Amino acid sequence: MTSGEIEGKLSLLIEQFDREEFIYDFLLAYGISKTSVTRLKKGDYNLAKKPGELLYKNKIYFKTAPASQLLLAIEEAALDPNILKHGPRLILITDFETIVARDLKKKINADFALGELPKFKDFFVPLTGAEIYKASNDNKADREAAYQLAKLYDMLVVDNPDLLSEGSHQLNLFLSRILFCFFAEDTGIFKTESIFTNTLANHTDEDGANVHNFLNGLFRRLNTKEGEFATHLQEFPYVNGGLFRDEINSPHFSRKSRAILLDCGNLEWGEINPDIFGSMIQAVADPEERSDLGMHYTSVPNIKKVIEPLFLNDLYAEFEKHLNSANNLKKLLIRISRIKFFDPACGSGNFLIITYKELRLLEIKIIKCLIDLDAQQNVKLLYFTGIQLSQFYGIEIKDFAHEMALLSLWLAEHQMNKVFEDMLEGYGRSKPILPLKEAGHIVCANATRYPWPEACPASEKEEVYLLGNPPYLGSFLQSKEQKADLAFVCHGFKSYKDLDYIACWFIKAAQFVEGSSAKFAFVTTNSVCQGEQVILLWPYIFARKLEIQFAYKSFKWTNNAKKNAGVYCTIIGIGARNLEKKKLFAETIYQQINNISPYLTNGNNTIVSKRMKPLSVLPPMNYGSKVVDGGHLIFKQEQKDKLLARYPQARPLFKKFVGSAEFIRGLDRYCLYMDDCDLEMAMAIPEIAARLDAVTEFRLKSTEESTRKLADKPHEFYYSVHDNSDSIIIPRTSSERREYIPMGFLNGDSVISDAASAIFNAQPWIFGIVNSRLHMTWVRTVAGRLKTDYRYSSQLCYNTFPIPEVSGKQKEILGQYVFGVLDERAKFPEKTMAWLYNPETMPPGLKQAHIQLDEAVERIYRLSPFQSDTERLEYLFRLYEEMIQKDTLFAKSRKIKKVKATLNE
Repeated sequence: MTSGEIEGKLSLLIEQFDREEFIYDFLLAYGISKTSVTRLKKGDYNLAKKPGELLYKNKIYFKTAPASQLLLAIEEAALDPNILKHGPRLILITDFETIVARDLKKKINADFALGELPKFKDFFVPLTGAEIYKASNDNKADREAAYQLAKLYDMLVVDNPDLLSEGSHQLNLFLSRILFCFFAEDTGIFKTESIFTNTLANHTDEDGANVHNFLNGLFRRLNTKEGEFATHLQEFPYVNGGLFRDEINSPHFSRKSRAILLDCGNLEWGEINPDIFGSMIQAVADPEERSDLGMHYTSVPNIKKVIEPLFLNDLYAEFEKHLNSANNLKKLLIRISRIKFFDPACGSGNFLIITYKELRLLEIKIIKCLIDLDAQQNVKLLYFTGIQLSQFYGIEIKDFAHEMALLSLWLAEHQMNKVFEDMLEGYGRSKPILPLKEAGHIVCANATRYPWPEACPASEKEEVYLLGNPPYLGSFLQSKEQKADLAFVCHGFKSYKDLDYIACWFIKAAQFVEGSSAKFAFVTTNSVCQGEQVILLWPYIFARKLEIQFAYKSFKWTNNAKKNAGVYCTIIGIGARNLEKKKLFAETIYQQINNISPYLTNGNNTIVSKRMKPLSVLPPMNYGSKVVDGGHLIFKQEQKDKLLARYPQARPLFKKFVGSAEFIRGLDRYCLYMDDCDLEMAMAIPEIAARLDAVTEFRLKSTEESTRKLADKPHEFYYSVHDNSDSIIIPRTSSERREYIPMGFLNGDSVISDAASAIFNAQPWIFGIVNSRLHMTWVRTVAGRLKTDYRYSSQLCYNTFPIPEVSGKQKEILGQYVFGVLDERAKFPEKTMAWLYNPETMPPGLKQAHIQLDEAVERIYRLSPFQSDTERLEYLFRLYEEMIQKDTLFAKSRKIKKVKATLNE
């Protein structure tokens, strides 16, 4: 169950509050089956000894108590051996005005008014077998710095109209030098505090006229070991490291841009993460260039969503396991000093930086523990960090971002050295950061072409983690060069052209980790777990004896860059197959399950493949009719009415022309649709004759031979599947915001275009099946997407949908509920399908009619209702696997019979 589903059920519980049923309704809200709740009521499952109490093994202990005794009662229950021996995770005690609760595993309490129960939904999530995951917050200082630098960038472009004439590299390099100076003066890299800001303020004019000269001189000083410089520059140190190596001409400043520069100096740069460089690049880089690269700066909480389940949680578990063993703690320090971290799309290095910082923080905790153990033995030792920048590897295609990754790692090292010394209080020592030395292994190259084992050499036994946020770019957005990259990586694939660009990283990562203990985890668009991409990508990964070890279901992307990337993402962690439980995250909840499928569900690695015919007993679904006419056979309402006013005899030549947009938005369009016998009458009408001639001319100019062949039959569609029966129209694209894809019945006077799909000789029960919540749950999982919209495919969504045998009586019942939906629609003749199925405007009566239809459809599958979409999906996949197996056996049996018949002949 999702957090939202639980909250909805708890809200209903409060609205329809019943003291006697409270605990049972509460358990039902968290997905406890009706059967189990019934047995709790009867006393079969209730292990409590006293009337009015409930003790559900491994789940919960519940009782009521007077308001004055609530806190005492929960303390007593938490210590009662008769309760604890049954292993309840939670205790809930209430006077039906206030609830007090305790999580016995996490040792945390909750105390709130009964009416606030939906707000505290996450506290009781362990009842579902899941756990709550919490990510840390973004750093406000990071965002402020990124925005200020972007503001400075914009002003400098105004002050220097030709600044970007040769690209943004020089300006980006200039800003990174400025950023380094701010960071250096606030963190002790420059020995005198605020030396850069104060010297700038005291030795430049207020109108900004000589700021560029001052900065040019300063940059030369920072790149020179010894030399003659103005007195006010002598105090600045030699930096090295390549940042100030190249001569650049600083941009000219105005009074306003100088003021912004000085304002930047007043920020608390010591609190800023070095991964601010990534945010800065996105905040100031050219938007078109950023779009082309598919860059999306990743916030710290999102990075932690990758690194914690990939390796960090395991390291912390090892630490906590050996808190009292100095030898084992020292072994752990050696282990973390040898791990390799590799980001094959590292950008400015933010994944590597946060990984480095988190590792240093863990190292500090281990050393502090060792210091305490040393003290018990009257020993005092001095500790140095064992974690080196040489453990960090990356590939980045842009030279500027490559340079920033190296610099960011240096700054992270300096920042963590200070933390190391401060937190170890005299027991830790660090080497000075200046002058900067070469460190880290960041290759400037195209990661799709460069050999990863050369970028990060590693033996099969070494502990290596690949991580990052590679560029996304669906097949329609890829440049020629990127399409060539995809072809290069997918050499040997039978089909790959519809893959997302990020598939290159999954494929190369699978090759890298195969046969080793290495693991990888990437932030990715959810497209790699939907539609045809699953068919193309995941068999390759699974064939390498790899599995999904953790994953996050889709979540809205957020970051602290100037412009957030408006996409839905997931995070997928992959490694060699093992027997350990897998973690599947959804919102703030995670479940531990046996296997995560490529659709990010709890189930087997079954892949839903395209089918030409329905798996279930359903009529065929066809693409609508395709015209290929240059628009000459299509009429708007006013065009048709005007022509018929002059030539009423032409009315039989017209039919409504309906595709996805026309049906959903209520647009009226018509088409000329005629047989050969109608051609003589049509040609007698000058306007129609002119249109048919235009169709002939349009088709003759086509580059497609099949289109040119139809030029002498301009009245015919390119292909037509239309018949005069009633039909069901299924839009091929629909907004993901809708709970249901709007579908409808049309009569024989409407031609369904190829922008939609059609089922002819339609029966109401079929409409009920395909327009149900159960079918929509399937579609959301297996369908492809156009941006974020559903892309309904007959071969993937309809032909694969598993349906049990439906009796005549069940078909009749479904038909009644279908007419209930249609009757509710008919109450709003002036409204469009878009309005009727907009979640914010959907009429309550229509929503209720759909709920009743959903329940009727689900009773075909099983008698007990489904508690969540997760449960629906798991059931559908099990049924799909069974039906595929039967279908395969039937196909084999039929083939054997054919062979035998041939032999007998």
